[in-house]
Amino acid sequence: MVFVVEAFTVTGIVQGVGFRPFVYRLATQLGLDGEVGNDAVSVFVTVAGPPDRLDEFERRLCDDAPPLASIESISRRPLDDGRIQAGHGFRIVPSRSADGERTLVPPDTAVCDDCLAELFDPDDRRYRHPFVTCTNCGPRFTIVRSLPYDRPATTMAAFEMCAACAEEYADPGDRRYHAQPIACHDCGPTLSCTVPGEPIAATASALDRGDVAAVKGLGGFHLMCDATSDAAVRRLRDRKDRPDKPFAIMVADLDAARQVAEVSDAEADLLASPARPIVLLRTRDDSGLTRLVAPGNPLVGVMLPYTPIHHLLFAEGLGPLVCTSGNRGGEPIVHRDEDVDEVLAPLADVALTHDRPIEVPCDDSVVRVVGDRLLPVRRARGYAPVPVALDGARRAVLAVGGEMKSTCCVASHQHAWVSQHIGEQGTLATLDAFEAVAAQFTRLYDVEPDVIAVDAHPAYATSRWGRRRAGGRVIEVQHHHAHVAAVMAEHGVAPGTAVLGIAFDGTGYGTDGAIWGGEVLLATASGFERAAHLAPVQLPGGDAAIANPYRVALAHLHAAGIDRREDLAPVAELRSDGDAARVLARQLETGFSCVPTTSMGRLFDAVASLIGLRHRISYEAQAAIELEIAAATAGPTDRRYRFTLAGGADGPVVADPAPVIRAIVDDLSCGIDTATVAAAFHVAVVELVAELVAHLRDRADAVALTGGVFQNALLTRWCLDRLGEDGVHALTHHRVPPNDGGLALGQAYIAAHTPDPSMEV
Repeated sequence: MVFVVEAFTVTGIVQGVGFRPFVYRLATQLGLDGEVGNDAVSVFVTVAGPPDRLDEFERRLCDDAPPLASIESISRRPLDDGRIQAGHGFRIVPSRSADGERTLVPPDTAVCDDCLAELFDPDDRRYRHPFVTCTNCGPRFTIVRSLPYDRPATTMAAFEMCAACAEEYADPGDRRYHAQPIACHDCGPTLSCTVPGEPIAATASALDRGDVAAVKGLGGFHLMCDATSDAAVRRLRDRKDRPDKPFAIMVADLDAARQVAEVSDAEADLLASPARPIVLLRTRDDSGLTRLVAPGNPLVGVMLPYTPIHHLLFAEGLGPLVCTSGNRGGEPIVHRDEDVDEVLAPLADVALTHDRPIEVPCDDSVVRVVGDRLLPVRRARGYAPVPVALDGARRAVLAVGGEMKSTCCVASHQHAWVSQHIGEQGTLATLDAFEAVAAQFTRLYDVEPDVIAVDAHPAYATSRWGRRRAGGRVIEVQHHHAHVAAVMAEHGVAPGTAVLGIAFDGTGYGTDGAIWGGEVLLATASGFERAAHLAPVQLPGGDAAIANPYRVALAHLHAAGIDRREDLAPVAELRSDGDAARVLARQLETGFSCVPTTSMGRLFDAVASLIGLRHRISYEAQAAIELEIAAATAGPTDRRYRFTLAGGADGPVVADPAPVIRAIVDDLSCGIDTATVAAAFHVAVVELVAELVAHLRDRADAVALTGGVFQNALLTRWCLDRLGEDGVHALTHHRVPPNDGGLALGQAYIAAHTPDPSMEV
């Protein structure tokens, strides 16, 4: 029999997911000899046997890989290794060091069915153990301190395994073989509660009587309360100073989710996936939830339990629970026990915590379903830090993202690692959290950035931070170019490919110093041309207008030649603003203290105010969300509003919304209902996109939809359908959000492929 020795190198998410014991079992089944181990780059395998069995071994490495593994590449080469002989057997060897890009850290995943069965089996030694886990589930990213991923490099290092756990850990045939968070009642972390009694029962009792509980999860603390109780939810809103922004809820299982919301097959798959994200669903009329969970909003964010602690709480008979980030408004999620007393004690009546440290804070992910496509809204637990492939990078990059929905991104060699959601910049605590995450990512992936990529806005806190640390090695990236580049990176579009990017959002610093946001760019990685944009209007008072959509509406009315009609909702709202009426009128007449903007996001705000939905907001995009809800109520309509297009010969096409504003005013005067007007406005934007794409598509190889406006699932779906009628397959986001949470990936993609590192784009 021919006997050959070969070396296999496997890269991807292959550590912390049971890959080595899988290789051991596979090789043993095939009667092969050799060894398998980890290094900081890969899983390495030396295997010996007949050539046909080695071929079978390679095929099954891919086909039969563990459920949490994600293989990027398998390389294979012949090896002259006299150590491996027939009859040598197969073994797992200790981890070793290696040069090159680090291996991929797996994300945290929900507790698996096998572990859940043990959790509720009175005859199992892990019965009701709050930290039951195996190689197929549990914490990964949030407990990692360094690579390779071994127990001493995690926050479990302080917990010495008992004899029973050590035996499982050392047995290649056990599903807990080298499961780094392995533990049991005798040797693992322990729960504690700030009120007397058994911690789970005491917390459940507090929730049942209407108290607010702080509960430590995988990546930080949640604030939880009874989602069916007006009093409990109002108490939490008052304490967090969060008057309107919707809360997410957690329910016991899929059946419970279907009792509170409409759940499609695609949404059910996401809810029950190992990532366990918050999924935005349409609430049922008979849900039993208090309206205070999501005031004025027919959507509710729903998630299923993903830790044993959550399952134990629901086993106490609890109904739907509000489950929101444990933090003060505008600050990052609390993840250290020493911060509970200072930050969470004023917000919660009881705290359920444990002594397993969280190394990397990580909030819950939020997603929507558009058709059957995943649309990320917030990328964090369950998805971060899975990287995006980045072929042909010229240099290592740290990209610092934007101001809102802050993330950072580290890029090197073949990967771009986008961080978890950090939060809105604006407090020292959030900037400190951002700085800590940037340091963690560069350390974890052993990346020394050649350049730091920043948003071109001069006042962004992240941009200022990046410039201070860049030492001249900075690349400024225009905001909307970064949005388009993020889609390119997600879809593996080559850097030199011309992409027609429809980038609609609220605010982005333009190359002319104006506030852009209704942009159509012809872009490659190395640059862009502004091919079209909305006609600018004067934004009176800058940020004051953003928080008061009625002011944006008045600006659009002024630009459309419609001034101060007393029957219009924004004009009536202005009268309640005291001296502001005179000041605002003067600003619009003279342009004093006004900022020109082409923002599509602000146009959505203006229309929401114009039709009387929302004149002032308490959280970002509140008016636009309510406009989408109204449009969805009416559905598609035959009413047609139309933007007018001008220019384009020697400069960008300019789309003027004034005719749309005038048509809306006419319809309101005729008594057309607000839902129909909202739907007609959405159709007008869809037709604008289709018209601009038809006009410019011959100059590009692909079309992309990006920017925060495309978090609007209705608009995105209608755009995709309309473009499809014209034979255009548009690229959309599926790995990072279309909002500013995706900016860092786009910045990294551009900076990694920019020919000259000193060049600003």
